[in-house]
Amino acid sequence: MRLSEMRLWLATRGVQPSKALGQNFLHDANQVRRIVAAAELAAHDRVLEIGPGLGPLTEPLLDQSSEVLAIEKDARLIEALRERFGTHPRLHLEHADALEWLRAAGRDWRGWKVVSNLPYSVASPILVELAQADHPPDRLVVTLQLEVVQRLLAEPDTKDYGLLTLLLQLRFAPREWFRIPPTCFFPTPEVDSANVCFVRRAEEALSAVQRATFRRVIHRAFSQRRKMMLKLLKTDWPAETLTGAFAAAGLNPTARAEHATLAQYILLARHLQTVDPNR
Repeated sequence: MRLSEMRLWLATRGVQPSKALGQNFLHDANQVRRIVAAAELAAHDRVLEIGPGLGPLTEPLLDQSSEVLAIEKDARLIEALRERFGTHPRLHLEHADALEWLRAAGRDWRGWKVVSNLPYSVASPILVELAQADHPPDRLVVTLQLEVVQRLLAEPDTKDYGLLTLLLQLRFAPREWFRIPPTCFFPTPEVDSANVCFVRRAEEALSAVQRATFRRVIHRAFSQRRKMMLKLLKTDWPAETLTGAFAAAGLNPTARAEHATLAQYILLARHLQTVDPNR
């Protein structure tokens, strides 16, 4: 959908994009092609699109996959999608709040790829929800605010490294990413954007029970970034248990949360779950 077509559709129906819903519609065809290419779609793939808006991504996704499940919160845009795609046999539209829908659905996402220009206001919790699913998607190709992408890709010992980094990278490996200029959206957003691709790791580093311990560890460790994580974790585990866990993970007892790598947090979770399984 070209910018002129987008403007015309909105104007003739008196629809104003909603700031509250973070509606900035992608209209640049080159960027759409780059996003779809990053998904590496095959004919058998199923695609989850969150926040399809006026459908600039939906059309090529339908062309290259076996099924598109599109979740849109705005009833006005559901109408637009129905006008545009009619009763397309491979398109399933859900009029719902995507975060609430995901939390209630509890679906098995194996064999699915997420390809979305996510609503910026709820992008992080949506990604966390997908990453923590019992069976997460095979791939995430998502357009986000640039600062969120920087947090997702952050390295230890940097200000952007934190909960979001670890919750995503535990089960997904980052691939390529690219910036998208503000002028590629209508209305033009006041923030910079980027698209990033994550691929689900072939092997699970932790069991479901260990993942719960991992989440508990990192939430406590990052609750006060300036404090030594060992002291913070004593709220939940005995000192002697933590001393052994830190040694097993190769962590200095004076380390703060941002000093520990993903691999070290994984070792911490394994050790703590093995030594103290009832906590």
